[in-house]
Amino acid sequence: MSAKQADRRTRGPKVRSVAGQVFLLQAGLVVLLAVAAVVSLVLQVQRDRTQDARSRTLSVAQTFANAPGTAEALDGPDPTAVLQPRAEAVRKAADVAFVVVSSTRGIRYTHPDTDLIGKRILGPYDKALQGIPMTTELNASVGPAVDSTVPVFRSDGSVAGIVGVEITLGDINQAVSRQIPVILGSAAGALVLALAGSALVNRRLSRQTRGLGPAEMTRMYEHHDAVLHVVREGVLIADGKGRLMLANDEARRLLALPPDTEERPVAEAGLPARIAELLESGRPTTDEVVPVGDRLLATNVRVTGDHGGPPGAVATLRDTTDLAAVIGRAEAVRERLLLLYEAGARIGSTLDVMTTAEELTRVATRRFSDFATVDLAELVFRGDEPRESGGSLVEMRRAAVAGVSEDHPLFPQGRVVGTVSTDPGSLGGSERHSVPETDMDTVLNRYGRDTEHAERILAYGFHSVLAVPLHARGVVLGMVNFWRSRNPAAFDEDDEAFARELVARAAVCVDNARRYTREHETAVALQRSLLPSGLPEQDALDIAHGYRPAAAGVGGDWFDVIALPGARVALVVGDVVGHGLHAAATMGRLRTAVHNFAALDLPPDELVARLDELVSQLDHEGGPDGAEIAGATCLYAIYDPVDGRCSLSRAGHPSPALVLPDGSVHFPDSPVGLPLGVGSGLPFEAVDLDLPAGSRLVLYTDGLVEARGRDIDEGLDVLRRSLGGAGRTPEETCARVLAALPAGPPEDDVVLLVAGTRVLDPARVATWDVERDPAAVSRIRREVTGRLSEWGLDEEAFVTELILSELLTNAVRYGTDPVRVRLLHDRSLICEVCDGSSTAPHLRYAATTDEGGRGLFLVAQLADRWGTRYTDSGKVIWSEQSPSSFPSSPASPPDVPSPHP
Repeated sequence: MSAKQADRRTRGPKVRSVAGQVFLLQAGLVVLLAVAAVVSLVLQVQRDRTQDARSRTLSVAQTFANAPGTAEALDGPDPTAVLQPRAEAVRKAADVAFVVVSSTRGIRYTHPDTDLIGKRILGPYDKALQGIPMTTELNASVGPAVDSTVPVFRSDGSVAGIVGVEITLGDINQAVSRQIPVILGSAAGALVLALAGSALVNRRLSRQTRGLGPAEMTRMYEHHDAVLHVVREGVLIADGKGRLMLANDEARRLLALPPDTEERPVAEAGLPARIAELLESGRPTTDEVVPVGDRLLATNVRVTGDHGGPPGAVATLRDTTDLAAVIGRAEAVRERLLLLYEAGARIGSTLDVMTTAEELTRVATRRFSDFATVDLAELVFRGDEPRESGGSLVEMRRAAVAGVSEDHPLFPQGRVVGTVSTDPGSLGGSERHSVPETDMDTVLNRYGRDTEHAERILAYGFHSVLAVPLHARGVVLGMVNFWRSRNPAAFDEDDEAFARELVARAAVCVDNARRYTREHETAVALQRSLLPSGLPEQDALDIAHGYRPAAAGVGGDWFDVIALPGARVALVVGDVVGHGLHAAATMGRLRTAVHNFAALDLPPDELVARLDELVSQLDHEGGPDGAEIAGATCLYAIYDPVDGRCSLSRAGHPSPALVLPDGSVHFPDSPVGLPLGVGSGLPFEAVDLDLPAGSRLVLYTDGLVEARGRDIDEGLDVLRRSLGGAGRTPEETCARVLAALPAGPPEDDVVLLVAGTRVLDPARVATWDVERDPAAVSRIRREVTGRLSEWGLDEEAFVTELILSELLTNAVRYGTDPVRVRLLHDRSLICEVCDGSSTAPHLRYAATTDEGGRGLFLVAQLADRWGTRYTDSGKVIWSEQSPSSFPSSPASPPDVPSPHP
């Protein structure tokens, strides 16, 4: 062998190999980066030095110009004698080329070269004379330099002279040159380290690639793929540590391995137990038949470490199922019977349509088909039945999809997959027959899918599909599709018969879930329609509310906010024990009753008492099915913003929480009666609470503080901590309390009502005590008119006079002492006339010949609302006028006698 050939053989593989090429590329990149870094550093240092020179010359010049005595020396008899020593001292201290002081005509007073003193300076200095500092880079006699010229100002602002400072760039370059060896040394060190790291990487890569070149490696891997993934024999390779390193396509198909099976321990790779045992045993095996599902696989195992290779084992798998076809047919029948039995146990575990469809696909996948999809009519998801009609189309939505892998091109769950005609000749028609399809184009055209999706399905390898209508009680609910791609056998008549039986059993469960969904949606719709859809407009309380339905379904908790006369507001929170339609219907009846009783303006204790009587009566009468109200609680509170007082009464309901403006939380002591309908006959009591402005009154149901496994005291402590803190709005308080609840639906309904209190401005309240004298009516009318003028309601004075005259005249004539008038300016103008009589006036229509009887008729026509409420000492007749109802001109209605006495 010649020396040239030996040298070529020695150097050739290093250059042609993948490792050598990678090393050369890394070395070139490292050198290029090092050179670029050195150049960048040198340029950066030089630029920084130049910028420093500009800053230093300008700073020295300005410092010298502004130094005490500089301007006076320029105006003195001998500037040079004073300034030359200073300039030289500054030049040496600042390490600059020179510090030159000159007059406004450019005559030098100072210079390191004394021969130049008294001569004119060179270069422009006009800007300095104008009072503008200037820095320039120029080519001086000693080379490139940086020069800064600044003016010297007198105390009156005029320019007394010019100070120029110069520094040569040669000094800068010398400083840069001193740093170049350091930069080059650092770059060389980094280059050496990078090349050493690249050499280590190249050495490791060379060992792993065995010095092969790109063409050799490409050829080797092409042969590897051709041998392992094209042959119709499964190959499994495990290393010496018991990890599955490779599984070819045939092995994955035969064993139904998951996509991520490689690089996992053999015992956790999803292999059948016997095959995993053979791979881990480390002993040769020849043609051992292993049953895997419905296949019989002839398994051979060989150890790789015995022939100099890496330690491990190789297993080959050959499908010998055809040899046992006759025996396997009987086994297949037995497997189908077991699958039907399993389907009966696994399908229909819940009353959810989607879950039932998913259970059907999971049962059918792997043991009957490679993939299964369930498409249901859109109406089924809402609990309705899709009805058949000639020529109509039913829109289908994917309810479930499952298969042996996740990379399939089938439409996902929730996707609209097309429409199916209800004509008798279609799949969803009245014939309701199953069609095993081997022509995929026919199936795709039947469902109206796009061409791109059809191409993806055909490319994936689907070769057979079985479509079975899903119907129950004579109604088509949807379609079940079974797909095969990995299983080479097409669906036959036996498969069709089995699929019909399987789908028929699942259809009953789907229909039960659909009917439950319909009933549940009906109950939910009923409950939501019975709850308040909005809050009334009022200024007494700032209200926020929250509702959490229970996990058990529709419940009977409710709340309400009712606007009462006199700017007052009623708050109601109630709870009906139980869940379902009966609880929701009972809640609606109680809520309606509360509204009706509130319209009578009853005090809280009397309203709760009447509500208790109503529940007892309802229980006595019974419902259509004889069901009684299992139990109900209620809390009714009335807040008056005029005096900031809240009156409440409760029947078996938890006590409210009160958050004072300082953030402290209290649970006020209030008498609690028995739940509604108990029938004890005991009276209900009310309690009055004084609520400062800015307080938060919190009403809730027991689901907020009570739960299985948690004491009510613990729940109240959690509520107290959630409510504590000043400065929170009702919305923030509500959100904070609900966020403190455990995750997930609660065991019982939760209703939360947070009311922030406000107090009506005393300046918007006017009260008059009236003596029972008809002459006093005109005086009160004048004072009311004056008060309306103070409130800026002059346009409403005429209507208010008419209403007040009628109400006050009736109280003076027919009422008893004490008589009082109160005027409130809130969202509306409220006029109240109270007296000690309990006799209520009645609205009637007076005849044309009657002299009176038109007073309340006039009030009813002019006011938005009017009414009567009773107090402990008499009654109050009130009227409300909103700005939108005020007449545009103070014209008296026709044919109405004057109200003035």
